[in-house]
Amino acid sequence: MRHPLRMTCAISLAAMIAACAEQNAEATVERAFQDVNVVDESNLNDVMLTVADPNEAVAHFQRTAKANPDRIEVQRGLATSLVRAKRYSEAAPAFAKVVRMEGATNDDRVDYADALIRSGDWARAENVLDEVPPTFESFKRYRLEAIVADSNQEWDKADSFYETAVGLTTRPAGVLNNWGYSKLSRGDFAAAERLFGDAIRNDQTLFTAKNNMVLARGAQRNYTLPVIPLEQSERAQLLHSMALTAIKQGDVTTGKSLLQDAIDTHPQHFEAAVRALRALESGTTG
Repeated sequence: MRHPLRMTCAISLAAMIAACAEQNAEATVERAFQDVNVVDESNLNDVMLTVADPNEAVAHFQRTAKANPDRIEVQRGLATSLVRAKRYSEAAPAFAKVVRMEGATNDDRVDYADALIRSGDWARAENVLDEVPPTFESFKRYRLEAIVADSNQEWDKADSFYETAVGLTTRPAGVLNNWGYSKLSRGDFAAAERLFGDAIRNDQTLFTAKNNMVLARGAQRNYTLPVIPLEQSERAQLLHSMALTAIKQGDVTTGKSLLQDAIDTHPQHFEAAVRALRALESGTTG
């Protein structure tokens, strides 16, 4: 009579063990899937901030932020994606929210200042940068400091900030071009030309610096193209820019010659140069 009881107990115990094992297994699997979801979400956020369409990224982070309003990395992602989408008037208040959250960094404050500058709020941007400790040094911080100093015509400060920014990056072409444009706007054409040359040496594809260099040379009445790497269409466009500079300075004959060179150089029909030359020849410029 005892064997059936023992059998029943054994079966019950086996069932209990199996149930516990199943629950433990389910818990382990659930934890594993939770970990996978965290990793997947992190990867998805990275993708959204780099290769995704900017407005799709905004929509993604808006949905995620609505469900997770207290997660600073999500709010930061939303603010950053708004900048990528060029929705600066929305990005500035989004970064304002980020810098008020626990865990906000000095990088967040610099990004907030950047969004404010892009949205046209220069005064607030300057105040935000002033709140960043002077011990915090980053390329972006000093580039923004230089831009703000430029806007205030504080030339010595701007030069100092530009110089510091150049030393904090391995890709200085953009900031060198900005520095050169600052010099150009002050009338220091020789210094501007040198800085544009430095920018081009660091990035031979930076057409903006090439065009700015031509403007700096033209302002010195030097109407020859610099010796820099140029595609045929780029050469034609620079000849056109130089021609317009010459005309504005009263060197009309030189301007006409440069326009003709631009038309002859361009691999396709160069409508802007053709139209400018016709206007000159018909005496309708001015």
